[in-house]
Amino acid sequence: MDRKRKPLISIGIPTYNRADAYLKDALESALNQTYQHIEIIVSDNCSSDNTEELIKGYDDERIKYFRHSENIGANNNFNYCVEKAKGTYFHMLHDDDLIDPDFLEVCMEAVDYDTSAGLIRTGMRVIDGKGSVIAKRPNRVVGLSTTDFILAWFNDKTSPYLCNTLFNTSRLREVGGFHSETHLWNDVVAEMKILANAPRIDVEVIKASFRDHGDNRGSSVQLKEWLVDSKYLLDVLCEIVPKDSRELIRKKGLNHFARLNYYKIKGLDESLLKKFMAYWLTYKTFNFYHSPINYMIPALLKPRYWTGKVKKIIASPG
Repeated sequence: MDRKRKPLISIGIPTYNRADAYLKDALESALNQTYQHIEIIVSDNCSSDNTEELIKGYDDERIKYFRHSENIGANNNFNYCVEKAKGTYFHMLHDDDLIDPDFLEVCMEAVDYDTSAGLIRTGMRVIDGKGSVIAKRPNRVVGLSTTDFILAWFNDKTSPYLCNTLFNTSRLREVGGFHSETHLWNDVVAEMKILANAPRIDVEVIKASFRDHGDNRGSSVQLKEWLVDSKYLLDVLCEIVPKDSRELIRKKGLNHFARLNYYKIKGLDESLLKKFMAYWLTYKTFNFYHSPINYMIPALLKPRYWTGKVKKIIASPG
């Protein structure tokens, strides 16, 4: 096909101190796309490592490198990539994630190179720090309405991550880029706001990788910020669906976001009492729709909480 007909796609890579870890792999997954009509925007958030040397070592005119003189914060760095993008479509590639070589080509073929789609989404996989696959998540929502798409997300039939989503750049700018109350659900908020006014195109096959290495953005953020942003996202979801679907989306959403935040509590390295308090706060935040009991019981059964007491009992003279 004539390159002039193919829309330019911008790949934004916001980065901070990942030169010795995952940045090289992320960048090369962008450079190795079979769809060649791209630009790659690397926005360096004042890294103190050798990020600049790494990027400048690539002799490729498609790479546009920007280095901030001071750290502007992660969310501002994301939106800086959007600001600099010249492409009709925009892909945000975190500096630890990966896209398959044909990710962009598959997305463009799905719309026959049309430029009117608001979002184009594929399936995705979860990988660990070494690149081993932890989970595979096909995108099983092809042809669903927005309401059914959201319900399918609640039922784990799709995963709205950045790595497997291609945004219409104009539509993304219209909704203000990536923003939410505490900037934790900023990607999904942007996706959902775009869906209010633009078509969504889904591809079932897996074409992107999200890296779960225990150091992802948000893993150390206080639970209260996740709760605030979850409630904000739920309000957005209720706004974009038809009025007769809002009660259903809110009810199912209260369950869904309670469950997601319970899983976050499960992974916290906190005392049993602090975990129980966190469970109660989450339960209350989501209107007592989804009980945390089934999440709390496994915590009680963990040996780390009882080993000391058992030793005391055994040592007791009776």
